[in-house]
Amino acid sequence: MPNNVYIHIPFCKSKCHYCSFISYPKLELKKDYLKILEKEINSIYNNEPLNTLYFGGGTPSLLEPEEFNNLIKHFNISPNTEITTELNPDGINSDGLNFDYLRSLYDFGINRISIGAQSFDDKILKQINRRHNSQQIISAVKNAQNAGFENISLDFIYGLPNQSEQMFLQDLKKAVQLGVKHISLYGLSIESGSYFYNNRPENIADDDTQANMYLNAVEFLKSMNFRHYEISNFSLAGYESGHNLNYWNNKEYYGFGVAAHGYINGVRYGNKISIEDYIKNPLERAQERIETYKDKLEEEIFLGFRKMDGIDTANISSKFGINFEKKYSKILEKYEKLHLIEKTSKGYKLTPNGALVSNTILADFLE
Repeated sequence: MPNNVYIHIPFCKSKCHYCSFISYPKLELKKDYLKILEKEINSIYNNEPLNTLYFGGGTPSLLEPEEFNNLIKHFNISPNTEITTELNPDGINSDGLNFDYLRSLYDFGINRISIGAQSFDDKILKQINRRHNSQQIISAVKNAQNAGFENISLDFIYGLPNQSEQMFLQDLKKAVQLGVKHISLYGLSIESGSYFYNNRPENIADDDTQANMYLNAVEFLKSMNFRHYEISNFSLAGYESGHNLNYWNNKEYYGFGVAAHGYINGVRYGNKISIEDYIKNPLERAQERIETYKDKLEEEIFLGFRKMDGIDTANISSKFGINFEKKYSKILEKYEKLHLIEKTSKGYKLTPNGALVSNTILADFLE
């Protein structure tokens, strides 16, 4: 039974140069989109009590507070439900994420926000085509805190054009000084579909510099009492993202909206990526895949290793009827010798250096 929901809000005022996510500057379709989104929710959701509800994008902060509320009211939530929305510091209006907007979100039940900061350097923000400046990040955090939010996350990218290791470390120091409880870090990856893919910027960090940025960040945040609980995520105790942990624990969830993915009753699905096609028929999937035994085992390993606590080999062995350590002995031995995987009391986990090359390591577990 899925107890978690992801809702995709596919609108952006403009596209950031590094972004390859599904988003469109088609705000004229917002009203129709939200109406059809409610239709999809009402047709599929079975009133399960929710542990988490997550609004991602795109730019969810292009919604008015009342539009959030119109979606939230369709779900069976409790005071313990984690309700998260991603927000951009520039907000819905020119005055950014002001107190009144954030207080309205809080009053409607949203209790966790994830702000896309990316950097505190205004020159870099302009170069990557972000619409906000560093002062708007600071104002957004302070306004959110004054509005009642305790669970605030900031996203940062490392390896950006003209960004030094010291500049990135200063970004993290500012974030900690602001009193946020959660920080997410993502290395710059230039993907097909992004502006940078066809217009590659100069002075981006090489692989070694990116690696140093990441490893230094791990050490710094650890010294600030942030727990490194997933490859890209760090939090103070009790402020981990419950929604994302649901993904990494390989649990089922609903996905609503354009390009949203879900996992229900052993079937993984993806919605259409065109807003126009979605509005015509929100219930027609672009893709569906029934999970096989092999799929489930590999995803249990792949997702489990994203958690820095690693995998529980006894649990996997019992769940899938295997002897995990025997089945994967050569792979485990190989990466233990390279100090990229280490044994724990319950199983195995990636080392910080292993996290840097996690895709290469995890590919070896895929048959």
